[in-house]
Amino acid sequence: MISVILGIFTRIISNSYLNVFQKLLTNKGERPSAINFYTYLGISLISLCLIPSFVFNKTILANVIIMGILGSLGNYYIIKALSCGELSTLAPINSYKPVVALILGIFLLHEIPQLSDLIGIILIILGTCFLTNAKFIATKACFYRILALVFSGAEAIFIKKVILLSNISTAFIYWALAGLFFSFLITIKNPPKISNFRPQLALIAMVALMQYSTNYVFSKINVAHALALFQLSTILSVFLGVNIFNEKNLIRKLIASIIMLIGAILVIHPG
Repeated sequence: MISVILGIFTRIISNSYLNVFQKLLTNKGERPSAINFYTYLGISLISLCLIPSFVFNKTILANVIIMGILGSLGNYYIIKALSCGELSTLAPINSYKPVVALILGIFLLHEIPQLSDLIGIILIILGTCFLTNAKFIATKACFYRILALVFSGAEAIFIKKVILLSNISTAFIYWALAGLFFSFLITIKNPPKISNFRPQLALIAMVALMQYSTNYVFSKINVAHALALFQLSTILSVFLGVNIFNEKNLIRKLIASIIMLIGAILVIHPG
């Protein structure tokens, strides 16, 4: 249990700080596609240090391909959102991730939402209204962030599948290599170039910590429950956005984050 708590804590911290480095890089003029590609490249090199009991078959390959597509697109659109929006405003929107899982469950698994699910969705929507205004909802930053959470929310299911079919380290390697391949495809028209190496290296380290701790937690507990616990990073991201990037309205954003966090927990609560 202690190891799971440590894994969740590591994931929360690393996820918040990797968003900081993503935003720092975009503020310095780096292109989101290049940041995305070099992040996966760095993690792929790190993954070579791992020596797992390697597992490979056609079923794993199919899941890895889907995981790579979803992961590379999710990470790309997170960076795109941060390039034109505030970290402290965009972070709470991630609380919609359990809602995405709920909607997919209705159509793919024929799961009927319970009363707690509907209350949770209402709280998330209320939190959004408190956090932003109609003008923000119509912005590119909001659109990109919603795309990112849809892709990353779906990706989590396939990460879990790959872990169950192999092991934590093998899944990490597959995640890195698949993401590298598909993030490279995104850069084909514009060759990736990075001139700010220090924040890029820091980003790679944070993403590596985030993904390995995510894999570990997914291997121990239900994905939906893990995703809800990961939403605690929202509160830290709000503080970081206000303190590092001088973003405004800390109290309002914290209240909105807490409302949306409660809503996310209700959505994944077993009833």
